[in-house]
Amino acid sequence: MKQLLVFTLLLVSSFGYSQKLRFKVEGAKDTTVFLTKYYGSKLFYADTAIMKGGVVEFTAKPDLKPGFIALLMPGQKFFEVIYNNEDINIETKGPATDFVSNMKVKKSEENKVFVAYINYLQEQRKVATAFSEERKKFKEGDTQYKRLGEQMDSVSKLVATYQTDLQKNNPTKLVSKIIKMSMDVPVPEAPKDATGKVIDENFRYKYYRAHYWDNIDLKDDRLVNTSVFGSKMEYFFGKNMLVQHPDTVLAFAFPFCDQFDKKSELFKYSVDYITNAFAKSNIMGMDKVYVYMVNRYYCQNDASGNSIAFWMKDKEKLKELCEDNKVKMNLVQGVRPPNISLRDTTDVNWKDFYSLKSEYTILYFWDPECGHCKKTTPKLQTLYEKKFKARNVEIFSVGKATGEDFEKWKKFIRDNKLTFINVGLTKKLFEEATEDPRKFIPKHTTLEALNYHDTYDIYATPRIFVLDKDKKIIAKQLTISQLEDFIDRMQNIKDAEKLFPPDPEEEAH
Repeated sequence: MKQLLVFTLLLVSSFGYSQKLRFKVEGAKDTTVFLTKYYGSKLFYADTAIMKGGVVEFTAKPDLKPGFIALLMPGQKFFEVIYNNEDINIETKGPATDFVSNMKVKKSEENKVFVAYINYLQEQRKVATAFSEERKKFKEGDTQYKRLGEQMDSVSKLVATYQTDLQKNNPTKLVSKIIKMSMDVPVPEAPKDATGKVIDENFRYKYYRAHYWDNIDLKDDRLVNTSVFGSKMEYFFGKNMLVQHPDTVLAFAFPFCDQFDKKSELFKYSVDYITNAFAKSNIMGMDKVYVYMVNRYYCQNDASGNSIAFWMKDKEKLKELCEDNKVKMNLVQGVRPPNISLRDTTDVNWKDFYSLKSEYTILYFWDPECGHCKKTTPKLQTLYEKKFKARNVEIFSVGKATGEDFEKWKKFIRDNKLTFINVGLTKKLFEEATEDPRKFIPKHTTLEALNYHDTYDIYATPRIFVLDKDKKIIAKQLTISQLEDFIDRMQNIKDAEKLFPPDPEEEAH
């Protein structure tokens, strides 16, 4: 009897709370439809079912979390509703643009409030649009223009009152939090001095930025499963809100992510979004955001010795990521990378770039057998000879010179009359250092310099880093034309003649 009771309780816990999701779309053809769910601003498939007679039913699976869900039909027709661990029974009819306005909620307290709200917004938007179109007939100083503007403002106030009342009357519903999240924080007028002059022209922007998250409950994981939260993230960390400079983004990203419970979905989503968004950025230097986010949140452990990034289940992949990131930490904007001290073509003299007194240093990695290097390196010599040398811009070139490449490296330098600094891990140096590195370390060089391929993550050539007078990285991965333009701008040489216009082939490399 006791075993039967336990089995019954297990059945109740496993199946007793599976919500039924029923949708009817009048006039819809029998077909396969999809239940989709949001994670941030992106939609993912949650389930599949056959619609018959316009009716389709789903049983909510355990991984269907509260938030926005959508019924997706052929032809990219879909409508969104709120799921919050309750049965849903909704009927509607087309066309697709009218799915929401034609919606009848038979069951679901969340969606009764939500659909009424959406319909109210649509009605008020029509009224405001009519006032706006009418106002276009008048000039800005006309009485009618002002009156219509006041009517538009009254519509906005009605909507704001509706939103406030909805939240007050439905304090425990998810729909209330979603609607509040979609509302912008009111921004006060900028303070003025005694003469009426605005004290800080950027006050309203700074206030909006500081209070941007005020209407969002950052302790409620359900909000991550809505397109609203995803859109808010994209806006805040994008160019609309933040200057797209790595240090600026990180100054906001760290405190934002640090405020979350480290086991929450909001923490996971926020860290993952910021990390990956800037890994894909085309803006030079923004890889620093990715590298520092990985270091802070993926490669740091909690009290139990596990990565803070609890979603990283593959330990080997995580280990590989963090080992690779250690290298990248030394190669981002604003960092002084490890020095390189190697021999020049005499295979006797040692040279390093830390000792250079140049205003800017171009650190250049290349291979005499690399087809692209054969085109790029002579152009670099032209820039050095005709522009850079006279302007205290030095080029520290590290070529592949080990084994058979040693003679090819020297020949290329001779044939192309390269007059900037050329060093390499020569055949002789490589062999002797392999036998006993203590002959050269630390007197002449370092292990990092001898292993410069790994130290500088040289997975392809040519590769360019631009360093300032303190030998900190200020630019990298530039084409020759981009390098020329960058140095001209950094040295404030306006209207400088360009020796190398943009080359589509080079930029595509």
